[in-house]
Amino acid sequence: MDSSLTHDTSPSPKLTTYIPGPIIVGAGPSGLAAAACLADAGIPFTVLEKSDSLASLWRHRSYDRLSLHLPKQFCQLPLMEFPKHFPKYPSKEQFISYVESYAAAYGINPRFGCAVEHAEFDSNAGGWRVEFLTRWLVVATGENAVQVVPEFPGLPNFSGGIIHSSEYKSGAVYAGKKILVVGCGNSGMEISLDLCRHNARPSIVVRNNVHVLPREIMGCSTFGIAVGLLKWLPLRVVDGILLFMAHLVLGDTGSVGLRRSKTGPLELKDLTGKTPVMDVGALSLIKSGKIKVTEGVREITGDGAKFVDGKEEQFDAVIFATGYKSNVPSWLQVIASHTYYIRALLLSFFFSSEGMPKTPFPNGWKGEKGLYSVGFTRRGLLGTSFDARNIARDIKHCWKLASSPT
Repeated sequence: MDSSLTHDTSPSPKLTTYIPGPIIVGAGPSGLAAAACLADAGIPFTVLEKSDSLASLWRHRSYDRLSLHLPKQFCQLPLMEFPKHFPKYPSKEQFISYVESYAAAYGINPRFGCAVEHAEFDSNAGGWRVEFLTRWLVVATGENAVQVVPEFPGLPNFSGGIIHSSEYKSGAVYAGKKILVVGCGNSGMEISLDLCRHNARPSIVVRNNVHVLPREIMGCSTFGIAVGLLKWLPLRVVDGILLFMAHLVLGDTGSVGLRRSKTGPLELKDLTGKTPVMDVGALSLIKSGKIKVTEGVREITGDGAKFVDGKEEQFDAVIFATGYKSNVPSWLQVIASHTYYIRALLLSFFFSSEGMPKTPFPNGWKGEKGLYSVGFTRRGLLGTSFDARNIARDIKHCWKLASSPT
């Protein structure tokens, strides 16, 4: 940060460096998408990133075998396609190289090592304070900012290794060991698959219903089929078609402990944000018994776990594939003088206590007083692109109004 900035603990206006364009918090794919759209619109911007690199979640907190779960045409950022020579499902390394090329193409140079610990709207100054002062604040820290690790009785007493999936790189270090994987989403399934391929013995905890879909049906992306059908048919009808085809390809997943929700996979995604599992090989290993499905955990013991069905088993390590959550509530605040108190209070209602926009997609990208969010749609990079384009369009309109002679 600029060492020349001065600080004042009083509620009166502070002396702060003013940034003419928007400040974007986060240099992951969402922040870069917003920055590129702003650059394309001719709007200056400043990107603040707490880590030392672009797309740090992909670079530092993902496992080695990770690749896109959806075909590349559904995962590209706005204004730039993936290279044609990339495979249908780009690898982790290929996605990172794409992100780096994307940032270079649009002149995006984030200020790395700038962790935003506090941002507030100051009605006296008429702008957002993020150390700097700006008229527009774009929150791009995303849905996956903070690891979620559930609390279990006895967890501190476990003698084996305990990690979150964000720390997992490869199953090579677990060869020959019994591993408990808590969480049966895409990460939990793929980590279990990777563990098997390195001769480990994983058990995966399935606490809730889960939709498992084939990644492809007759050579076509299941997601692509769904997108095509949704142009012509209601969501619930499309869900029914997907489940029928999934049953033909995968059989009855409930027979191996993967019970499906009564709500269809697309409808469930809309309602809760829970993504269906795209199977890339784990299901066949579950059917063969190489990946063991267990009930929910009741207690972690010194050398293993007790389950809700009364069984107890020993494990060498526990891997929590229990996802992430937003960190927005920890740093985004509103400060208001009494004159603007009611209006400023409305700003705090833009994000929920879980750090997600309260207004559902497709209208959750814009708040009040120049506050925006990108990457909180629960619709992956397609939703990110939608938000980024809208944000740039809206700020461009405001920029032109501010620049027009009166």
